[in-house]
Amino acid sequence: MVERNLKNKKILITGGAGFIGSNLCEELLKYENKVVCFDNFSTGKRENIISFLKNPNFTLIEGDIRNYEDCEKAVKGVDYVLHQAAWGSVPRSIEMPLFYEEVNIKGQLNMLEAARQNNVKKFIYASSSSVYGDEPNLPKKEGTEGNLLSPYALTKKTNEEYARLYSKLYKLDTYGLRYFNVFGKRQDPDGAYAAVIPKFIKLLLNDKQPTINGNGKQSRDFTYIENVIEANLKACMAPSSASGEAFNIAFGGREYLIDIYYALTKALNKDIEPVFVPDRPGDIKHSNADITKAKKMLGYNPQWSFQDGITEAINWYKDNL
Repeated sequence: MVERNLKNKKILITGGAGFIGSNLCEELLKYENKVVCFDNFSTGKRENIISFLKNPNFTLIEGDIRNYEDCEKAVKGVDYVLHQAAWGSVPRSIEMPLFYEEVNIKGQLNMLEAARQNNVKKFIYASSSSVYGDEPNLPKKEGTEGNLLSPYALTKKTNEEYARLYSKLYKLDTYGLRYFNVFGKRQDPDGAYAAVIPKFIKLLLNDKQPTINGNGKQSRDFTYIENVIEANLKACMAPSSASGEAFNIAFGGREYLIDIYYALTKALNKDIEPVFVPDRPGDIKHSNADITKAKKMLGYNPQWSFQDGITEAINWYKDNL
């Protein structure tokens, strides 16, 4: 069992009604923390947090990270900020670069400044494995990044640089978590830009034929949500000597998309072949994380393998779709 001893704190979770954010809210409420969820519901869902609304330790603030006054309001009296609010999806960012600049870069800068002005103890934020770009070597290791391949990746790399500056110039403790293909309960299976695992599961449960971009031979370090929760809590308890850094957050495994697809068909007892379509622009072919730095500096010790996580995820979607 992972030690999670963050108790009796006031914690702000931006994007708290989203997939990762709502799972963080749920975990932190277990330990008598006061949790503030800050969301504008552009991608978050009210049903993700409806079970928390009657909890006296839970506060919902509807607002937008692009509005500095909203950010100021949200951080009042907060010990820690877990900044998860952002727009994801590499292909969507290629279509909407100006929007991604506004939300992902200006939004995080607003939150950093509000945190600084209100003496927040630690600022933990979501980065992404996309910052590795076209770097071909595996496993991916912090400090060896390639050319960025999408506006989304650029926003995340810019987030890291701003956080590093805030740590150096203003002594705000910042910790960047480079998530690798997170999956698990409450992840949205719908929409053109939905993550692949919930999308596959929903289509197969409905006897529909999923689409795979490319030949399915691309590989990913799929990371179960419980490992991401652990990383956020460990960052809250990390020493200031780790401030200003970014860390790979993954299990350290490597799964091929086509293998995952056929494992899902077997688990769901479906005999449906996928449709193969061209590669998506900006996608990274292979990702596998070296998590040594997070283990050493944050005490990160992921407990959930891909196999354990996918079993839990399948069961959740069976019950909730």
